[in-house]
Amino acid sequence: MTNKERVMTAVNFQQPDKVPIDFGGHRSSGIMAIAYRKLRDYLGMPKKPIKVYDMIQQLAVIDDDMLDRFSVDTAELGRGFCLKDDDWNEWVLPDGTPCLIPSYVDVRKEGSRWVIYSDSGKPCGEQREGMLYFDQIYWPYRDGLPSDLSGLPEDLADVIWSVPTPPNISQIGMDALKAGAKAFRQSTDRAIVYLFGGNLLEISSFLCTIPGFMMLMAGEPKETHRLLDRLVEMHLENLEKYLSPLGPYIDIVLFGDDLGMQSGPQISPDMYHEYFQPREKILWNRAKEIADVKVQLHSCGGIRPLLNGLIDAGLDMVNPVQTSAAGMEPEGLKKDFGSRICLWGGGCDTQSVLPKGTPEEVRAHTLKNLATLAPGGGFVFQQVHNIMSNVPPENIAAMFNAVAEFNNA
Repeated sequence: MTNKERVMTAVNFQQPDKVPIDFGGHRSSGIMAIAYRKLRDYLGMPKKPIKVYDMIQQLAVIDDDMLDRFSVDTAELGRGFCLKDDDWNEWVLPDGTPCLIPSYVDVRKEGSRWVIYSDSGKPCGEQREGMLYFDQIYWPYRDGLPSDLSGLPEDLADVIWSVPTPPNISQIGMDALKAGAKAFRQSTDRAIVYLFGGNLLEISSFLCTIPGFMMLMAGEPKETHRLLDRLVEMHLENLEKYLSPLGPYIDIVLFGDDLGMQSGPQISPDMYHEYFQPREKILWNRAKEIADVKVQLHSCGGIRPLLNGLIDAGLDMVNPVQTSAAGMEPEGLKKDFGSRICLWGGGCDTQSVLPKGTPEEVRAHTLKNLATLAPGGGFVFQQVHNIMSNVPPENIAAMFNAVAEFNNA
């Protein structure tokens, strides 16, 4: 099978020739740049400039030779952009490693901290000394919702999570976006993932703060519906604008919303059904009407009590399958949901096993999860979320070697 065929076969609940592998196909299956540099050195791979495409999480662009080495079957659409040298500026990672960052990111050193500015010139995120990532420092609706939400897209642009990753559509324009997507499709047989976003709970928290939006949902349902309706309106406009021209060149459209936490959902099933499921159904169904794509949701945490609702809303696959969270044990998920939703992740625990285990423990853990999740399709391998900077490179290699061992058995 080609890479794309392997992924789409698994997504369609059929047994592929091998377990498909995602590494860096989206912003929660990647690797922090510090760990990536150490991994290349450990594997004895040629020295290459370390490129950071996601400034907030400081995720590395995974080079083609690494994707080939680990037989990766996926690619994020942004890989087709920022291909010229002048698309990148020099920067330094927190451990002193030189790197490159997208030239359009406005990041400034202010005393002992780095600050990211939005396009409007507002400071929106900071990285203090000793930190390995950027924190949000500005919430547009912290003091309450404005009476007029027509300016929501502009307000959202001042949130750090709106800092663009490649491609920066506002800079390159729609014609270049479509041309770049077409060229990238012609250059790879990997399954291409388009990071649309379309968040509802998360964006509301980015605007209002997490406690602010939680209190809004609990105490002011009419105001909550007003904000969420405006978000859906904005997302539908963006689906028409961006997915329509990109549809022929992608396979999966990725939405995001962290609905879970370690102990279970952030919200009750009743709140989920009142506020989010009807709106998810509108967005996901519209995406499938616009383009021949499968819909994936990124949601961390213990979301088992919400999975039936997500499936009923039209979801095809979910990542990163946080197996260490409440109710997310691989055996139970595969038994109860394995024929109805593709489990894109759960391949190796990144909370304790990958960073703290021995290489042999990582191997045994990964093989056990593969044996549980892979049979019958409906599974794409990725570690649970991004690989953090402190993960030993020998453990990363052990994880991917285990997948190769399973696939070649």
